[in-house]
Amino acid sequence: MSIEYTGTDNLEVMQKAENYNRFLLSLITRQHLATSCNILDIGAGIGLFAEAIRNEGFTVHCIEPDMRQATLLRSKGLPVSASIDQVADGSFDFIYAFNVLEHIEKDTEELELWASKLKQGGKLLIYVPAFNLLYSSMDKKVGHFRRYRRRQLTKMILEAGLTPCGKAEYADSLGFLITLLYKLVNRKSGNIDEKSLVFYDRILFPLSKAGDLVFRKLFGKNTFIVSEKGIAADRLNDETK
Repeated sequence: MSIEYTGTDNLEVMQKAENYNRFLLSLITRQHLATSCNILDIGAGIGLFAEAIRNEGFTVHCIEPDMRQATLLRSKGLPVSASIDQVADGSFDFIYAFNVLEHIEKDTEELELWASKLKQGGKLLIYVPAFNLLYSSMDKKVGHFRRYRRRQLTKMILEAGLTPCGKAEYADSLGFLITLLYKLVNRKSGNIDEKSLVFYDRILFPLSKAGDLVFRKLFGKNTFIVSEKGIAADRLNDETK
């Protein structure tokens, strides 16, 4: 069943965040994937990352329930399914989902479904908004149910039968403060101001990345984790500390 995503305008503005998008792309490329890998992009949106990965020689399949966005993806030559139920279990070497899990009410069940689509030894990268303290009009506009803490995300990964490849981290430490300010100032529209975004991306985000070297276990605007299927997930107590 297709849906209509309410944050398409924000996605279009986010294309201007060159440094930020380059960072997200690096979370994929640092996995050193073979070009023979079969990759799944969950919540592909307007195809910003799927196109970039495809252009590097990878095979990318997109999941996008929004009909208009799915049509755009197909016009770019990307294969698209409206639902993850439409792809076979155990068929992907690598799955990534940037800012998707927070849109799903039953997120624990959904995460288990994502894990079922991985091959043995396959990896899952999840990147989500962090800290419910930061929940703002923007979160409400685009349909977020929640934001996450890194320990919470790690626990969910383990309960889905996956094993973390290292501990979850926070990202964009300076963005934590900026988002808190946005929450206090912009209480209604939930829109992203393009000029402010570009300023933050070009000037402040590089500083934020440097700050992450110190604060990545403490706080940030987002949190992310990479996990693997097929390794015994028996380190819950250690990984959630």
